[in-house]
Amino acid sequence: MAKKQKVSLVLSSGGARGLAHVGVIEELEERGYEIAEIAGCSAGALVGGMYAAKKMDEFKNWICNLDRIDVFSLMDFTFSSRGFIKGEKVFSALKKVIRDCQIEDLEIPFSCNAVDVHSGKEVVFSEGSLFAAIRASGSIPSVIIPAKQGKQQLIDGGVLNPIPISLLKKEDNNLLVVVDVNGTDQDFVSPPKKDSEGNRFISLPKWLSEYRDKMKEYFPDDKEEEKPSSFSALDLVSRSFDLLQDRYCEIIIAQNKVDVLVKVARKQAGTLEFHRSAEMIEVGRIKAKEALDKLENGNS
Repeated sequence: MAKKQKVSLVLSSGGARGLAHVGVIEELEERGYEIAEIAGCSAGALVGGMYAAKKMDEFKNWICNLDRIDVFSLMDFTFSSRGFIKGEKVFSALKKVIRDCQIEDLEIPFSCNAVDVHSGKEVVFSEGSLFAAIRASGSIPSVIIPAKQGKQQLIDGGVLNPIPISLLKKEDNNLLVVVDVNGTDQDFVSPPKKDSEGNRFISLPKWLSEYRDKMKEYFPDDKEEEKPSSFSALDLVSRSFDLLQDRYCEIIIAQNKVDVLVKVARKQAGTLEFHRSAEMIEVGRIKAKEALDKLENGNS
């Protein structure tokens, strides 16, 4: 029996688009690759952590069965000037499905990152509570309130290192696979309607769709009208953060010898559109197939 090719896997930040990481992992496994180590940032930390803890099936089943109403109910809104979501409610719900564990006890080496607001330095998690690490890594500036660790206030690792290749041990014989879910428009694929097994994705209940259509008579959808070119303060912060991340991603990838690069377009899904998780998983699978076919056919 041939020895499996080992993979050092890097999963980028990207909010709900990060569920594409699940599809990439499933495609790697389907083709017989062995994921030997994982480094993740923000959404990549969440997915990578679940896989390293061998809880991917439970996680996937939970998140793929959340509809728009479920996602909204898990957002514990606050009037804090540091962010408009506390970020605790979703982890409380997840802990009911998957128990927390210590990173150093995981069978697959895993690490993720965050940024100390005050010092401006990257904080790397390679031990301690898995959920605490994921919570810190995914604290999107201006959206989710910073995580506390002692005297530190920690925000999204994507501020400094959205594709954390630097966290890997990088064994010479390992294949370096990077998944970047903050790609350009040219990386966009038409949203699939069904998953790999032919099952349709979650849609709005009929009664809710009818209610939404009825309400549109009184409250027209702004998206149907031409939007002004101006941005709100929050839009400007979010857009600025995205632009910085994109530039960092380009620099990081250019500075490293990446064997397989899987890119998912930023416009594929919004940051908080977690009701589209199943769709994003399938997008990740599609993009992984393209990248791995290219590698295996000698067109890298």
